[in-house]
Amino acid sequence: MKTDAINEEYSKLIRENYEENRQGAMQMQAYLDRTPLYYKDHCFSKTLQIPKVYTKEMIADFSRIVSVTYRIFEKIICEYLRSEEYRAFFPFSKELEALIVTPCLYDSVLPIARFDIFYQEDTSNFYFCEINTDGTSAMNEDRILNEALLLNPAHQKMLQKYTMDSFELFDSWVESFLSMYRSYQKAEAGKMPQVAIVDFLENGTIREFEEFARHFQKAGMLCEVCDIQKLVYREGRLYSPSGMRIDAIYRRAVTSDIMKYYDRVQPFIRAVLDQNVFLAGSFTTQIIHNKWLFHVLHLERTKCFLTEEEWEFIQKHIPYTEMLESGKVDLENLFRKKDAFIIKPLDSYASNGVFAGIDYSPEEWKQIVQEHIDTHYICQRYCPQYRTINIDFINGDGKLKEFINMAGLYVYNGTFAGVFSRLSDGGIIASHGNERSVPTLVLTGERNEGRRMNECISCGIKKSSR
Repeated sequence: MKTDAINEEYSKLIRENYEENRQGAMQMQAYLDRTPLYYKDHCFSKTLQIPKVYTKEMIADFSRIVSVTYRIFEKIICEYLRSEEYRAFFPFSKELEALIVTPCLYDSVLPIARFDIFYQEDTSNFYFCEINTDGTSAMNEDRILNEALLLNPAHQKMLQKYTMDSFELFDSWVESFLSMYRSYQKAEAGKMPQVAIVDFLENGTIREFEEFARHFQKAGMLCEVCDIQKLVYREGRLYSPSGMRIDAIYRRAVTSDIMKYYDRVQPFIRAVLDQNVFLAGSFTTQIIHNKWLFHVLHLERTKCFLTEEEWEFIQKHIPYTEMLESGKVDLENLFRKKDAFIIKPLDSYASNGVFAGIDYSPEEWKQIVQEHIDTHYICQRYCPQYRTINIDFINGDGKLKEFINMAGLYVYNGTFAGVFSRLSDGGIIASHGNERSVPTLVLTGERNEGRRMNECISCGIKKSSR
């Protein structure tokens, strides 16, 4: 069965039972407001009424995409570490380069990532949007949105006909983390590491960190959530603010923030440079996280160490990327074909400062481009995006209409782990604007008989009292 048929079934149920589903949406929102997604006086997750459902064949395709992409990225990182000449293609400071080339002493150069792609569900073609390594997030959002599906009337009717599963994204990461730690050259044999989840906590998704900490603890490890600015380094050991010795770090602090506040995080930096703490991920991840990667991937210098299959993969799926600098881009072409381009900061996160020509008038687009020339921005080809019907009862107009889709493929130590699904009714999916997150499900089959309605098949739990 194709996903557009599933989507149409959801739409039909909503049209036929509009008021019931509108009330269900209000109950879902009330539920979300009682969960960790409600933080600092608002619910930071805005959702829609139709979940994202993929077939088993699509999930197999995602796994293949991850496998090829990860293999390419490993080669890129290894070439960067091996060749000073290749490092010159990347826009990193000497301080950051020193962190990147510091050996991590375990068997992974890219422990965790999310590959955000625009996937054409009708043809299986796809285009990369960006790669997240530092701060890869939203696992808790997907988990809680799946719980809220209990209150979705259309979904409950669908569960009488189909079986659907969701992804487990917490224990699977803890298992990957522990597997990598066991290959760490300084690991103490037979002992579980004491783990710190670190970020600049004023910016971090603390409730998600706390959920991860519970899963580390369940696996038998001491684990604390720590502000990276408050760590202590003495006599070759790193300590949490509470005094816990830190053997291993799950890093959620993005590299751009670390470099911005470099002087504030010196205990952390010294421990990394001295190779006295297990760090997932190490700073080699920045090679992949930085948006300039898409430009480097297209260089002939990169082609020389890739297979023909890998090079064709890049040519087909990685969009053209160039610095938005005077003399490097054809500005007249950029103005004339505005709908074909997007501009974004070289190194940012959460969709900050991203502009798509399709969202603006010719005059507005020209002004935006001119304001950002020579300001560390890149210009990128705007990729076609798959559209599906959905409805926003809470933050929208309550009408079934088209939304663009983006699939975020979670990758744990090179293995496909799950999907984070986001949609938008605009030209881009902006985290602090028109982004809508929906729970992700895998269609596993049709059922022959009904199932108790108080059981959430999609996430394998009963109604929560949280």
